[in-house]
Amino acid sequence: MSLLKVEGLVKRFAGHVALDGLDLEVAPGEFLALLGGSGSGKSTLLRLVAGFEAADAGRILLDGADLTGVPPHKRPLNMMFQSYALFPHLSVFDNVAYGLRREGVAREEIGRRVGEALALVHLTGFEARRPDKLSGGQKQRVALARSLVKRPRLLLLDEPLTALDANLREKTGFELRALQRATGAAFVMVTHDQDEAMALADRVALLDKGRLVQVGAPREVYDRPATRFVAEFLGAANLLEGRPLPDGRMECPALGGTLRAETPLAGHAAIRAERIRVAPGGALSGDNVALGLVEDVAFRGDDSLLLVRMAGGAVLRVAHAEEDGAPPERGASVTLAWDPDDVVPVAP
Repeated sequence: MSLLKVEGLVKRFAGHVALDGLDLEVAPGEFLALLGGSGSGKSTLLRLVAGFEAADAGRILLDGADLTGVPPHKRPLNMMFQSYALFPHLSVFDNVAYGLRREGVAREEIGRRVGEALALVHLTGFEARRPDKLSGGQKQRVALARSLVKRPRLLLLDEPLTALDANLREKTGFELRALQRATGAAFVMVTHDQDEAMALADRVALLDKGRLVQVGAPREVYDRPATRFVAEFLGAANLLEGRPLPDGRMECPALGGTLRAETPLAGHAAIRAERIRVAPGGALSGDNVALGLVEDVAFRGDDSLLLVRMAGGAVLRVAHAEEDGAPPERGASVTLAWDPDDVVPVAP
């Protein structure tokens, strides 16, 4: 049984459709990332589940109970905001204890549960500090402790790592994942960072223009994007169009060759940059092979990104791994090749 179930959710703002009949389920103890660009509807969905906005149509069920009309403070879930929303005049202890006090929890129980929550986020000993005496990462952990101290089965997180620098964001992200596993709560996290979503989530749900376009395990949606949008949004994918042939291949004029996949191609295909092999010009021939000219090379640490203009005019992005030797230089003629399994049919 699903912990959270969203059915046919619709939300409009002044004629703009923010969510368009969205369906989604979250399992108990699951970490789900909502991923999409600005205006995709991911934050709106979170606010509807939390009760800060009312849906124009559809239902939100938590443990089978319909949350329609239930105010935010009476919903058995918590939400952690991007700004953390800590009370500046309260200590760390009092910030974390705030929700428990509002519910009339006994003083001894509050002390025990706040202590447990702070230990969980490695902030034991910080009880008396005020927010202005904390680092960004420490504030984030106080906000997490406050969200978890009421022991919700569902925690909503609105871009919780955005305010942190890159190194701290990665470290805190893994701490967040460990925390989710330790508590057993389901986490639904909004993010626009694809690397963050892929690294932390059990499943990734991609939204575009208020619709759910694909949901699945990170590797599944990366390796087998369902649409052009997903292929472009997740990593460096090369998108190609062409004319389907009777034998399932696709003639691609912009490539200057033909594509062959494990399944028949209908006119649109994607190939990941790291799945393309590079050989000296003219070294290979056949399907899934094409000649090109290296227009630019950008060193990226573990690999180099090549921009290769093909005979038909298309420019392909190619990730050349350092372990494969020095990348070809600008102006070099190369042959690009890939396996049929790396050619993914996508919807327009």
